[in-house]
Amino acid sequence: MHFSYFILVGFVNLCEICHQLLVNNWRNIPWGDKEEIKKNLQFVMDYQPHNAELQHLRVLLYGPAGSGKSSFINSVDSVLQGRMAGRALADATSHESYTKEYRTYKIQKGGPKTYYPFAFSDIMGLEKETNRGVGVEDIKLAMMGHVKDGYKFNPHSTLSKDDKEYNKTPALHDRVHVLVCVVSASTLNILSAESMKKMRDVRLAASDMGIPQLAILTKIDEACPEVKTDIRNVYKSKYLKQQNYHSEIDTDDDIDILILSALRQIINFGEDFVSNLDFRPTCCGIKSCFTV
Repeated sequence: MHFSYFILVGFVNLCEICHQLLVNNWRNIPWGDKEEIKKNLQFVMDYQPHNAELQHLRVLLYGPAGSGKSSFINSVDSVLQGRMAGRALADATSHESYTKEYRTYKIQKGGPKTYYPFAFSDIMGLEKETNRGVGVEDIKLAMMGHVKDGYKFNPHSTLSKDDKEYNKTPALHDRVHVLVCVVSASTLNILSAESMKKMRDVRLAASDMGIPQLAILTKIDEACPEVKTDIRNVYKSKYLKQQNYHSEIDTDDDIDILILSALRQIINFGEDFVSNLDFRPTCCGIKSCFTV
């Protein structure tokens, strides 16, 4: 079984599963073009933030429990390492959150202690019950850079300023520059009203902070049999776009080009956001500061 994923600029209401294909691709992908893969990989390898204050772009992944946040991180790691990676522990079968702590993943670039200038932050999944899963207020604090790595989420309480895991003076690299919502296609149509409300609250908070947002739809092979049969049908599907590594033992050019395309879009969104911080009014006069 594969995990698949789909990137959107914004969010859509998908009401039915696709079992038909369009005649033509609605986005052109140069399947099998190794030069295109090299071009996108070179873009990622050459990327450096233009803002001198920034150590790395921070990408925060959130969404319902079991949606595939950790698997997406592993997929990016696999493409850039040129081998299958699995540092972010993932559970493909449970509908409860496998991730319990706030964890930042940097991807090694070349030698030891050398990393790409972007990082992925993984958090506990959202759940429909009020006292289960990550709290919306904790996600807001993470977006503002107040949550330290290793903080163990407590569904019954929010991180407070008195906690040792509370970062009182977040630097620019502690804050979130791109917010990515990860949702499983296999459960999208049965998401509870409570889960949808939590996701909406997070989106609105991110919008207030000006943080760019993307959506990733996972497990689309379970939703669209045509994509499961042939990944190259992904851009003929009415709403499916991209595939993610899960059970493979070797990387694949077709999956690589999709993941690199997604990563390039994330980097561009984050770079635009950080660049625009120079022109935004702030509450305290520090250009890297932004609050709800």
